[in-house]
Amino acid sequence: MNSRTNWKAKDIVLIGMMTATVEAAKTALAFLPNIELVSFLFIVYTIVFGKKTLPAVFAFVGVECLVWGMNLWVINYLYVWPLLVVITLIMQKSGCRQALVYAVMSGAFGLGFGALCAIPYLFIGGPGMMVSWWVAGIPYDLIHGAGNFVLCLVLFHPILRVLEKCSRMLD
Repeated sequence: MNSRTNWKAKDIVLIGMMTATVEAAKTALAFLPNIELVSFLFIVYTIVFGKKTLPAVFAFVGVECLVWGMNLWVINYLYVWPLLVVITLIMQKSGCRQALVYAVMSGAFGLGFGALCAIPYLFIGGPGMMVSWWVAGIPYDLIHGAGNFVLCLVLFHPILRVLEKCSRMLD
């Protein structure tokens, strides 16, 4: 392992716990079309645990591959979820702690999810395929965006408080 990471056993356990809770939350809400807690959890995990969230993102993608098999969506997940973490890191460094700001960001992420996931289709079938794939999914993106906004707005402060308390206990 790279000595620059300075990972401890508790960091590995933390990454495993983040991965497990994201996967459990995704599975628990799978019966609702495009309503998910993955975005919200990656946002609050990033605010509390910082860059340690990135390995959890990639572990989550790995678990998803084990559950659902490999397909084009894997490519999407490998850049879409890390992008959310990077955006959150940037916002967090600015000192932002407002639920409404993160709810808007989460909602916008949900709205843009289909557009972000359409990018590989540009290389597969050209601009027409990319745009048609994205446009066909806009109704789902609207649900995704609204769900992300509401969930983040309602859950942001309670979950953030719990995670910060857990973080202090880990130190």
